[in-house]
Amino acid sequence: MGSLWQFFGLPDPEGGTAPSRAPASAANTSDEPVSLTSASEASPAPTPATVEPGDVTPQMHNISQLRTPPPGWNGPLTPDGEAFHDLGVVVQRNQPHPSKALRYIAPDVMKRIPTTAMLERVLQGDTAIVDLRSLVHMESHQMACRREIKHMADAARVSVFALDAEDKLLMIPGQNVVVDMERHELGLTPLL
Repeated sequence: MGSLWQFFGLPDPEGGTAPSRAPASAANTSDEPVSLTSASEASPAPTPATVEPGDVTPQMHNISQLRTPPPGWNGPLTPDGEAFHDLGVVVQRNQPHPSKALRYIAPDVMKRIPTTAMLERVLQGDTAIVDLRSLVHMESHQMACRREIKHMADAARVSVFALDAEDKLLMIPGQNVVVDMERHELGLTPLL
């Protein structure tokens, strides 16, 4: 009697590997010479044996109906010869490094914004978030930094977006970055 795995046509995980099948060309590998005889001399065709309900006979598969696994397949096979994909096996693949990044930029010790380096990164597709909140008591310097960022964005042919009401947190999207300008929902309030 077959197991539950055989009923569904799957390999038995506890029964080891499925028996390997010999190719059709290797079926006649005896050392005896093969004689060609006419149809009248051929032996009569064997009669099919009667199968009683208690008998268990192994199923014979027709080799022409077996499917071949994909080229390079080294995994388990079903009894029909198909490739069996075990979804429980985790395969690690090397993931490519991302080509775009989100960059956080704040004024340095001299209270300057590195706009030339920002321009290179924006042209490569990186999105820059510029934080001018550290220039709290320098309103005129904040305005100068905003103008410098605006000139840099114009050179990159992108827009500058304010992420807060005071225009102290600015976002410059990179080349080929899509920004939804229809919805203006900032912070966690829309999510809650």
